[in-house]
Amino acid sequence: MVSASAPSAQNLLIQPIAADLNAVDTVIRQKLHSEVALVNQIADYIISAGGKRIRPVLVLLMANAYGYRGTDHHQLAAVVEFIHTATLLHDDVVDESSLRRGRKTANALFGNAASVLVGDFLYSRAFQMMVSVGDIRIMQILADATNVIAEGEVLQLLNMHDPDVSEERYTQVIRSKTAKLFEAAAQLGTLIAGASEEQIEAAAEYGRSLGTAFQLIDDVLDYSGQADDIGKNVGDDLREGKATLPLIYLMEHGTAEQRELVRSCIENGDEQHFEAVLQAVTTSGALDYTKRKAEEASARATASIATLPDTPFKEALLKLSAFAVHRNH
Repeated sequence: MVSASAPSAQNLLIQPIAADLNAVDTVIRQKLHSEVALVNQIADYIISAGGKRIRPVLVLLMANAYGYRGTDHHQLAAVVEFIHTATLLHDDVVDESSLRRGRKTANALFGNAASVLVGDFLYSRAFQMMVSVGDIRIMQILADATNVIAEGEVLQLLNMHDPDVSEERYTQVIRSKTAKLFEAAAQLGTLIAGASEEQIEAAAEYGRSLGTAFQLIDDVLDYSGQADDIGKNVGDDLREGKATLPLIYLMEHGTAEQRELVRSCIENGDEQHFEAVLQAVTTSGALDYTKRKAEEASARATASIATLPDTPFKEALLKLSAFAVHRNH
């Protein structure tokens, strides 16, 4: 499933774990089942949309890189994907999004109430699955991650329509809302392989930095991407009143006229002036600055796994950190 729909660059990344990913897809299909038809319908709609599946890939690559030979990594990869999917369902309701991965969002098709409740189902199913693995450390990592993600979502809500959000405040949202699940995924794969505490922390740094790089490039693509490539409407962040890093940079370094334009657009969720904002973030160097920050995060991820033995799995992890910043979707 993933390999069939994923872009060619990603296919190269997942080749070493293709069999594992097929096993994860089987687990996902089995564990999605519910006696409630609407749960099955919405959950299947979201999961079948595909996506990059980076978080499950992280679990599998890290486990294999440290020589794991069991099957629990399939279960944990599915758990991580369920948690991520639940956050997407809730995010789309909060953001009133209508398009994700090139298709209508679940809330646009099935309504907000159903989307929120199915998101809750996915969260609770994920916790059922993690308990079945029977490792208290795994449960602690995932429970902590889920809690931090929820805090990040609230922080983002507080930042909405606030043109005075600082880079520090925004970075805190990224670390909580996006990077934390990347971190947990990398930790889980390393932990079940019996790695040392030092190696588990190195994996955590890889995940944190990779997740940060991915989010920062997403911020860039919301202004410079194509809707068909990124799978959502270009300019959604502006419409939602989100002060992402390109706008934060522009508020600090742009002209007085540019700052006033951005302030008004963030406060009002104004996408009618998207072209003017796009020109401003491009000419001011805001997109270049955001890309540099993403490249710095990618470099930290690469450095954190320098001591890993040279295997196809390490090579894939290195390619993944490069893919995070050199992509159009």
